[in-house]
Amino acid sequence: MTLTEVQPIRTGLPARVPVAVVGGGQAGLSVSWHLVQRGIEHVVLERETIAHEWADARWDTFCLVTPNWQCQLPGWPYAGDDPDGFMLRDEIVEYVRSYAASFDPPVHEGVAVTRLAPAPDGGYLLTTSAGDVTADQVVLAVGGYHLPVLPPWAAQLPERVTQLHSQAYRNPGQLPDGDVLVVGTGQSGAQIAEDLHLAGRRVHLAVGSAPRIARRYRGRDMVGWLHDMGHYDMPVEQHRDGEAARMGTNHYVTGRDGGRDIDLRRFATEGMQLYGTLTGLDGGVLSFAPNLTRHLDAADRVDDNAKNLVDAHIERTGTDAPTEPRYTPVWAPDADPTSLDVAAISSVVWAIGFRADWSWVRVPVFDGAGYPTHVRGVTSAPGLYVLGLPWLHTWGSGRFAGIARDAEFVADRITDLTGAPTGLTRSLAVAAASSAARMA
Repeated sequence: MTLTEVQPIRTGLPARVPVAVVGGGQAGLSVSWHLVQRGIEHVVLERETIAHEWADARWDTFCLVTPNWQCQLPGWPYAGDDPDGFMLRDEIVEYVRSYAASFDPPVHEGVAVTRLAPAPDGGYLLTTSAGDVTADQVVLAVGGYHLPVLPPWAAQLPERVTQLHSQAYRNPGQLPDGDVLVVGTGQSGAQIAEDLHLAGRRVHLAVGSAPRIARRYRGRDMVGWLHDMGHYDMPVEQHRDGEAARMGTNHYVTGRDGGRDIDLRRFATEGMQLYGTLTGLDGGVLSFAPNLTRHLDAADRVDDNAKNLVDAHIERTGTDAPTEPRYTPVWAPDADPTSLDVAAISSVVWAIGFRADWSWVRVPVFDGAGYPTHVRGVTSAPGLYVLGLPWLHTWGSGRFAGIARDAEFVADRITDLTGAPTGLTRSLAVAAASSAARMA
């Protein structure tokens, strides 16, 4: 199956369907697979194209940070010859698009949903770029990373300074000659900083509070150890931070060139300039909080704690594993730098994340912070679900590893209500949704 063999479906959008899935990424496709197996009529509405985010919003050297064997979409486990490797961007696109081609989901590409509200006669009314659609049940499989975040004062930077959000970064050649400031050290920021550094660019990196983790420890990829210890199956309710874990930042590490650690301290010994949190711009000078040392030390502690868990697991289970010395910091700042002259840089890559935008969903299922409230994807609104969010149920929920389980659970709840007549009374629907929540 080649990429060109997957053709978009753009016509024949029905006026009413039992189920509408908004979003044609891996989450939307996964629940569609379950609905197809059950013979439940539905449509998948995709604003762009299948695998658009992977194809068009990732840099050229992007790759997975979890091993290929964790790619377990329902009915489509990884079947390549490198299970311990890390798929590159184009391989991920091929994996997702080939998955769609394998079961022919009813995807309507190029159809944007601009509003979702309760329908007068029951169910939900979806306003789309291809006309209105009414659905008895709706799955919102649009993820939670919608709008790129930029600081409000970014516009005050001189026009000569090229600014890109990580979503728009592709390669070092995209940026003008000169020093580059990368802001943020989540997975994207750390990997983009490495990409620029390996290309010989002089990088200034504003280090945030993101944790880090080793790629391998005691003869094995850390993901394998965490998998065996059940960390990817842990429900969010059992996490020490509870639902606050959903807003956390992922550990930085890379699958590049077969996988390795990202060691910011080593980068510093090679010429990368490290700073703490970027706090503002005043008179042509960028200011940073004096917290670089604290952030580096905290990231190391997270890595060390993860290794402690592995050591305890090996001892508890009697696993035969080689010993390995712990990480020793190769560099530490003499003092935390607090300023950088804007004249020293030619470009900025903002890697400070995204914010969710659910303003188009006119159904009261959100908390005070605008996050959709749910239990394993089942909201309090009858027949309305969310899917593909980080920590929707477990740590694996936002990854290829856990989406199959989440999609099946939502498909089960859809099946429970599919036989109900259109216009199901609110009291019965609420009872059904409450029952589903208790089953979680």
